[in-house]
Amino acid sequence: MKSFASACLDAAVAAGADYADVRVVDTSNESISVRTGRLEGIESSRSAGFGVRVIVDGAWGFAAASDLHDDAAARVAAQAVEIARASALVPGKRLELSAVEAYVGEWEGPCETDPFEVSLEDKLEVLFAADELLRTEEAVKVSSARLGFHKVDKHFASTVGSHIRQRHIESGMGIVAYAVGENEVLPRSYPNSHGGAWEQAGWESVVAADLAGNASRVSEEAAQLITAKECPSGSTTIVIDGSQLALQVHESIGHPTELDRVLGDEAAFAGTSFLSLSDLDTVRYASEIVSVTADATVEGSLGSFGWDDEGVPAQRDYLIRDGLFTGFLTSRESAVEIGRTSNGCMRADGWNRIPLIRMTTVSLEPGEWSRDDLIADTDDGIYVETNNSWSIDDRRLNFQFATEIGWEIKNGELGAVVKNPNYTGSTPEFWNSCDAVCSEADWRVWGLPNCGKGEPMQVAHVAHGAAPARFRDVQMGVARCSASIGRETSPHEPSPPPTRTRWSRSCSPSAPSSRGSRETASTSTSPRTTHVSPSAPRSARVSASRPRTGWTRAP
Repeated sequence: MKSFASACLDAAVAAGADYADVRVVDTSNESISVRTGRLEGIESSRSAGFGVRVIVDGAWGFAAASDLHDDAAARVAAQAVEIARASALVPGKRLELSAVEAYVGEWEGPCETDPFEVSLEDKLEVLFAADELLRTEEAVKVSSARLGFHKVDKHFASTVGSHIRQRHIESGMGIVAYAVGENEVLPRSYPNSHGGAWEQAGWESVVAADLAGNASRVSEEAAQLITAKECPSGSTTIVIDGSQLALQVHESIGHPTELDRVLGDEAAFAGTSFLSLSDLDTVRYASEIVSVTADATVEGSLGSFGWDDEGVPAQRDYLIRDGLFTGFLTSRESAVEIGRTSNGCMRADGWNRIPLIRMTTVSLEPGEWSRDDLIADTDDGIYVETNNSWSIDDRRLNFQFATEIGWEIKNGELGAVVKNPNYTGSTPEFWNSCDAVCSEADWRVWGLPNCGKGEPMQVAHVAHGAAPARFRDVQMGVARCSASIGRETSPHEPSPPPTRTRWSRSCSPSAPSSRGSRETASTSTSPRTTHVSPSAPRSARVSASRPRTGWTRAP
């Protein structure tokens, strides 16, 4: 592929490109699901092609094709140049790219056993064994077990001089027990909801997850939810498990720190950000015990790679350090706006998409507490696990999250199970209320394979490391939801069984008031958003109104 990539670059330069890069991508996917004792579906796909991105007269152009013959290289490169020339006719600031060195190398993610080489019989055996045990409890009427696999072989080259090949395999697995009551359906999932747990690994990760070994416990907890009392309402202390906290990081830290949102370059699908350029290194985003990093070097994470899709090497960078907001997720273009170089966050979800700023492994750094000591130190509160649904406004400020299950904390001990636990808040106030984070012993990386962004929409595979953490004075019990309504369903997870289910809500004025679709969510009660044409000068796009709510600037 090196010669083909070089032919694309040569053709682009010959057609007048000032800069060019090319990605040749070959992707394979497989998904297998079992539902209530029956095979639900087997899906497999493969897609291969290439995309050429160029700069001409200070404007981008992009073209792609699935034809990997030599004549296609010249044709597609010329088309990208033609598009760039047309784009340059729109008045506006000429784009600049921050510097990057030339790299020649290879990177491969961890994998002991290629899951695409494992027989279908072995995969079905794992799924049917777990699915059967999920229905151990009489209250569980519907069960689901699912496996998914993703393989990527990618070549990148640019006129800077880089030639890079990267390969990795991802594996995902999950089970769900649906307990059915008189007027509700309540799910309990393992290892995580919305498609299960995903990581860069092979079949060995499926074996390690031990779906069958955890199915009976999941069934029992689902049944307990039917007779459990509703989560109490009011302001209280909340301890959030790592999987739910990973999604909290994703929605209220990862997305708002994507610099293209702040600059107004990416607002169509999921909104902008409450942050502004002037907040960098000045705003107290969280309490002093909170530090958050973007790290593309974490082994086995969906957010890891050797180089991003601009040829920038993987790196670790602080977004929040000791509570202070210190960094954005950037590209070579956007980094210029803050006087920095790219921290390597540009990725596309395929050969026919242009790269966007995407999260890598955005993680809440471990603290010093053990989970048991944290519970013991909490006199009264609620411990919650596993996301069930969420909603957040289009500037990532006001949010609501619901989890599958919770437990009362009384006098430093876990007590009765509560159902439909949910909480609401405002991003800066919430993160400034964090007073304890568990240590590395309870910290793990949670993969999220369905992060939607852009138009046409791209689905990124990202990840978040987190350990349980404690938050004070959080508003709980503002809504009621169950599996068949108010729950986000990923493309990797089956819809819940049909049922009549009530949805009732009593929200504070600042709480979101509608549910979004897929991974992102948008509400009708968000602060005012200024809509500016993408072709407008960047200075106009940056000047959208950004009210300051519930946070302070560092001295």
